[in-house]
Amino acid sequence: MRDEVSDRHIIRELVENWAVWRDARLWDRFRTIWHSDGRMMATWFQGSFEEFIAMNDTGWAKGVRILHFLGGSTIDVKGDRAIAQTKMTISQRAPVEGVICDVVCTGRFYDFFEYRESRWGLVLRQPIYEKDRLDPVDPSAKLELDKELLAQFPEGYRHLAYLQTRIGYQVKPDMPGIEGEALDNLYARGADWLARKPL
Repeated sequence: MRDEVSDRHIIRELVENWAVWRDARLWDRFRTIWHSDGRMMATWFQGSFEEFIAMNDTGWAKGVRILHFLGGSTIDVKGDRAIAQTKMTISQRAPVEGVICDVVCTGRFYDFFEYRESRWGLVLRQPIYEKDRLDPVDPSAKLELDKELLAQFPEGYRHLAYLQTRIGYQVKPDMPGIEGEALDNLYARGADWLARKPL
């Protein structure tokens, strides 16, 4: 028997499994989180979860290392649909202007879930990027960033985008941040989803 408490518990478990299985590259288990039409949005990638897996494997082979850490969650359930918001941190290590650096970006995962085929599954993940920072791993290293390039990116993921651009990714320039039109539009999509409108 389904009830809202058990639905929220299952959805939270899926959110947690996403982070652990993605970072551990346990792709067979990772696939079970999604519905077949599931899509993933990120600064460096937008597409199906299968394409996301392939791009992660390609990046791993080139030395790309991205990790995730989760915080608290709030989950709204309306019948067979749900929106989960989960505090998260993305961390990535890579050379920036010849200096090995860590970027830490804090935000939220904003997830569209649906109950179909007798299970909850992820239909769309849209991160919200709230603030970030970049630090040399060696604190004595001297790092000089290209200020013009840095200024091209939104404040919430400016340094993450800078690092990802420098290692060859095309970064999406209009992801939701801590405020603004993109965030407002995402909230409206979430409300429509819970009202059973098309995504």
